[in-house]
Amino acid sequence: MPEQKQHRKPGQQRVLVLSTAKKPLMPCHPARARRFLKQGRAAVYRRVPFTIILKDREDGNTQPIECKMDPGAKETGIAFVASFKRGSVCIWAAHLEHRGFQVKKALDTRRGFRKGRRYRRVRHRKARFDNRTRPEGWLPPSLQSRVNNITSFIRKYQRFVNFTGFTVERVKFDMQAMQNPEVSGIEYQQGTLLGYSVKEYLLEKYKRSCCYCGKTEVPLEVEHVVPKSKGGSNRISNLVLACRKCNRKKDNKDIEVFLKKRPDLLKKIKAGLKKPLRVAAAVNATRNKILRELKQFGLPITSTTGARTKYNRKLQGYPKVHWIDAAVLGEQGESVDLLSGSILHIKAMGRGDRQSRAPDKYGFPKRAPKARKKRVEVLQEDKTYQYQTGDLVRAVISKGKYVGTWVGRVTVRFPKIVKGKEKKRYFALKCEGMKKFDFKQGDCKPIQKQDGYAYHFGAVGFFPTA
Repeated sequence: MPEQKQHRKPGQQRVLVLSTAKKPLMPCHPARARRFLKQGRAAVYRRVPFTIILKDREDGNTQPIECKMDPGAKETGIAFVASFKRGSVCIWAAHLEHRGFQVKKALDTRRGFRKGRRYRRVRHRKARFDNRTRPEGWLPPSLQSRVNNITSFIRKYQRFVNFTGFTVERVKFDMQAMQNPEVSGIEYQQGTLLGYSVKEYLLEKYKRSCCYCGKTEVPLEVEHVVPKSKGGSNRISNLVLACRKCNRKKDNKDIEVFLKKRPDLLKKIKAGLKKPLRVAAAVNATRNKILRELKQFGLPITSTTGARTKYNRKLQGYPKVHWIDAAVLGEQGESVDLLSGSILHIKAMGRGDRQSRAPDKYGFPKRAPKARKKRVEVLQEDKTYQYQTGDLVRAVISKGKYVGTWVGRVTVRFPKIVKGKEKKRYFALKCEGMKKFDFKQGDCKPIQKQDGYAYHFGAVGFFPTA
């Protein structure tokens, strides 16, 4: 174990700065930004990320700033590391949460509807997916969304920060070693089912008995521990044997719910299963595509390994967190001063539902085509404001259960027509860690237009109002 290095007192997350000509300058300390705003030398340009624009400076000197990224299947850690004379300092960091698994679930639902219609012979059109060609470098939409989130982040933040290069952790997981740590040599080419069919392998593994009730000498069926309707795969690690009665009784329940009253059996079955590899597979599939996309920005790119990241983190005594892993990437990450306080969390929300009509349980449209998304004008205090679902707003509520000042994403709800009269319009607000609640349209003011992402700091459900 290497000797841990000593670091200076952690600093605060910097404020991004633009010149009068909207050219990115060196990010400054929050105290300095407050002084500029109080003196009238600067104005707020953007709330998230908090950016100020100077009124009396068109240019300035900047230090090298490297954008470091630790891509993951669910989250990507991002850190801006500046090189000063005293060493490397992390001046800004964030967690970017992906929605790849949500995309996969939506596509599975659509696929199920179409398959059901064909099975019932109510869809008079043959499947066309075998006739389509895929371009070079194609990725499934659930994986491509992760790549797009990273590239759109860089494209957006290049307007506020003058990057001099990128560092990306290009890790590759050994899938077979994750399932069987003792695998070696020719066993890599053989696999689990060498010489078996799936059913024969399971019959031998579970000794020709139902894994739930233990019955033998009865017809046995292949059963998915994680149901396919809930994202379960056909991997051998997700399959067991069950009699028809137990299989139907379990249906699509989670195994934790089905065996809630039999914890010993639940523990035994889980011990015989292997760890799912969805997360590792997503990282392996996107690692090269991310590098190819970053090359289009024309900046130097450095790729590093997970082993190097772990060494740098242990050397400095830092905990295992995505944005910290990003800050200590590469050879220059052996000595990096980190941030204190809350870190910005960015959650990909998409830009609205792509379905033109919501389907019923049979997969057929149950309503008229939805209208084109547009902004709604609201008259407040003799001034007209425009709102759209996803905008960041500040709501000041003086009555009811949710008294206080709240900042979050707004949902625009259109007024209902009752007996020929239009009822009063209500908006809904969603803050991190809270349920969505309704409030009057006149109780809020817009902060920032929607960009397909939700923002919050740490575990706090609303932004500080000070």
